[in-house]
Amino acid sequence: MDGPLEDTARIARDLIRFDTTNWGGGRANPEAPAAEYVEAELRSLGLAPRMIDAAPGRTSVVARVEGADPSRPALVVHGHLDVVPADPSNWSVDPFAGEIRDGMLWGRGAVDMKDMDAMILTALGDILRSGRRPARDLVVTFFADEENGGVFGSHHLVREHPELFAGATEAISEVGGYSVDLAGQRAYLLQTGEKALLWVRLVARGVAAHGSRVIRDNAITKLAEAVARIGRHEWPIQLGPTTTAMLDGVRRALGAGDDLDPVELIERTGVAAGFLRSTVRTTSNPTLLQAGYKHNVIPDRAEALVDIRPFAGEEEATLELVRELAGPEVEVEIVHHDVGLETPFAGDLVTHMVDALARHDPDAVVLPYLLSGGTDNKALNLLGITGYGFAPLRLGPDLDFPAMFHGVDERVPLDALAFGRAVLTDLLLDA
Repeated sequence: MDGPLEDTARIARDLIRFDTTNWGGGRANPEAPAAEYVEAELRSLGLAPRMIDAAPGRTSVVARVEGADPSRPALVVHGHLDVVPADPSNWSVDPFAGEIRDGMLWGRGAVDMKDMDAMILTALGDILRSGRRPARDLVVTFFADEENGGVFGSHHLVREHPELFAGATEAISEVGGYSVDLAGQRAYLLQTGEKALLWVRLVARGVAAHGSRVIRDNAITKLAEAVARIGRHEWPIQLGPTTTAMLDGVRRALGAGDDLDPVELIERTGVAAGFLRSTVRTTSNPTLLQAGYKHNVIPDRAEALVDIRPFAGEEEATLELVRELAGPEVEVEIVHHDVGLETPFAGDLVTHMVDALARHDPDAVVLPYLLSGGTDNKALNLLGITGYGFAPLRLGPDLDFPAMFHGVDERVPLDALAFGRAVLTDLLLDA
């Protein structure tokens, strides 16, 4: 690329070059180097950030920004510094090089979520360096460990340092505010809810023996059958207020009739269907298998991890069915559980987010959206803070953006980063 990078792309590139891979279960590369970089950026804006370690190297950064009207409730603006693993052999670029190619920034974290981290920093810079103030106090936070459910990040800060969020009532973060193409109509999906999170471990036990023997009590066989039943289970369609409103908006944008059922309607949304399919049903995806230690030894234990995303309030019923699918010979252990959230597509902050997008893309529509995954808004909810997903990106119709999350060759257009910076700056000045 010729010429200097726009600041948002430069900061996002720099953050990608810190390998903050998080494998989960407490195994992770430290976020501390990336946190130190962010802390320096915040200090350059005249702020006094705090760095907090939940464990050695597992560092989060928090800074308070005085608003024009400090009597109003504060807004939490947050991102996370860790990323999921990336196997370089599957990528066409080094996932931690922050390469610029074809008008895009490539690398692990380009969309999840070092792009938003960079947009937060540059939007704050645009405001503070011009002598202005955000509309209200901001609690700007960069969490560690989001990809592990926030155990060493958001949940640690909420539990051990709740005073950092004193006076805050609302929050914005990732996985919302990006655009999708609906048959030529650009629409932005503003995240107003998240499904619950239920991570479980399946454990099967059997008889250890020589691999040549006839053994009916085989742990791997029992586990495999349970994994297949859970992974292939067809969960029913469920429509709550958010998904109903979203589908109504999709129907209008596509000019579709009322005869289309939700599944057929979603399949007409093109690449956006990658996000929307899982918003209307519970999902239960096996993600890891572990058993055995030698080709000719039958092990006496086999394990699997399953990522389950039920709807808010349905965790117990979902878990009961998963236990039934697993069968009586397979134990189901809860590894991590977090709440589901759903907030009306209404209120002053929502209005300001819609207005900010309209100012920069007046021909687009904005729809509410239920995130099938989760964010650190789950932890903030324990303090009564209502969270939204708003990382604004204007994207071209051909980019398979859903595939970028935890996928291979993760990348984000450079012009989308500049767009997000401008929209976020306006939002923080007005909201």
